[in-house]
Amino acid sequence: MNEPQDEQTSAADDIEAVERANTAFYEAMERGDLDELTGLWLPGEDLTISCVHPGWPVLTGRGEVLRSYALIMANTEYIQFFLTDVGVSMTGDTALVTCTENILSGGPAEEGSSLGPLVGQLVVATNVFRRTPDGWKLWSHHGSPVLAETGEEEDEDSSS
Repeated sequence: MNEPQDEQTSAADDIEAVERANTAFYEAMERGDLDELTGLWLPGEDLTISCVHPGWPVLTGRGEVLRSYALIMANTEYIQFFLTDVGVSMTGDTALVTCTENILSGGPAEEGSSLGPLVGQLVVATNVFRRTPDGWKLWSHHGSPVLAETGEEEDEDSSS
């Protein structure tokens, strides 16, 4: 008799678990914790994982994807993600998370400074998770840069 309520509770629990997995992904990046990040991706090659970093080609397979994160972490002194517009949808054992990554990052420090110049960037991302016996694991990450509008087109139109 309580089946609809049980299904709603189960769905809410799944969504919460997916949100935690998504947050853990970004927190591992912020800490530069490659071991934790590795554990967040689907294990093995049964389902080939994939990743698209903004401006990069499609990376496929655990080795290639995890090497890309090692490279990013090795060359980024500081990175912080502020996630907005987070949405979760699910079907069966697959979950789709969409969000906007508001990224603040910095490169190597300049002489006499403790931190290099900071750069902000907006990226829209899609993260696909699969349910496993060990929880929700990343199957695919796709990030695409948001191109800022400069207002130049408006200026050109109004001068005609």
